[in-house]
Amino acid sequence: MIRIGVMGAGVIARFGHAPAILQTPGLVLASVYDPSQESLAEFARTHPGVEVETFQDRNAFFASGISAVSVCSSAPAHLSNVREAAAHGLPVLCEKPLAMTDADIAAMIGLMEGAHLPLVAAFCYRFAPVAQSIKHLVDAGAIGAVRSMRLIYNWNLHGKYSYENGERHENPYRVGRMLEGGPMVDCGVHQIDLARWWTGSEITDYTAHAAWVDEEFEAPSHMWLHMDHDNGCHTAVEMSFAYTHTAKEPISMFTYDIIGTDGILHYDREGWKFEMRNGTETVRMPGSSEKNFVGMYHAWARALRTGDFSGLPNGRDGMVATRTARTATEECIARHRSAHKLGKP
Repeated sequence: MIRIGVMGAGVIARFGHAPAILQTPGLVLASVYDPSQESLAEFARTHPGVEVETFQDRNAFFASGISAVSVCSSAPAHLSNVREAAAHGLPVLCEKPLAMTDADIAAMIGLMEGAHLPLVAAFCYRFAPVAQSIKHLVDAGAIGAVRSMRLIYNWNLHGKYSYENGERHENPYRVGRMLEGGPMVDCGVHQIDLARWWTGSEITDYTAHAAWVDEEFEAPSHMWLHMDHDNGCHTAVEMSFAYTHTAKEPISMFTYDIIGTDGILHYDREGWKFEMRNGTETVRMPGSSEKNFVGMYHAWARALRTGDFSGLPNGRDGMVATRTARTATEECIARHRSAHKLGKP
């Protein structure tokens, strides 16, 4: 059995990674590290009856007999987490965004390569049945050559406010994601990765625009990213953390539209609508969630057993997606600052 140690006991670890590890044959959720006792206690409450060691001390965590590490901490901690995993000779699966800067990601890749260890980027969207079907259909030429993609995820990130004892507070989870870079950096990296993966084509140029629905944050809460690929395809990504973020009854919008020279693929998460329309037929296919943590961990478990990581998103994939999302966001922030200095709205 492969003993997995999880670094970070927050929401993504509790509801994404830990359940997937527990559902993957051959993996054992062995140890969880977090400097916060409160986070560890919440992890235990979320998974009652699960026998797992918890640690606030990193040295004790790495001495607990683990075989590989899932880094689920906040992005600023990723580099130090990966550095320690590399020093202990452990493979890493790391949550997105890989790090806060390009230099940190390059350091992470260098540390793992120097130790001859695999670094896997946790792009769980790749493993969703819909995403896998799109990849298969595009590669098979079912809609001809792909020329345009529009990938949208507009939602409220669990709302701007939370309520405790009748009092309204800023939602700390949403605040944290905004401080780490906003919607394109936190969620848009998935769509950027999908665009590269589905087309098998690198990004050659991009432009971005943004809106500040929440003026209190440096990062924009709604962004548009337009990317040109070296095969002639153009991808438009729209991401929002402000869509119904103050609404009593929030809704979300999550769609994929892929346009080829001989047809289209369309996916709408609302109702799991998934269809292909081409020159010979219209096919309505089973939908799915956009994420698949279990599928990702099944693939990681196979790779850990066989040593073949070729089918998994790697550190470079994580770097390209994070770099594109972060530099696009930073360019929008710079223009926003400049406009305010000039007195523009």
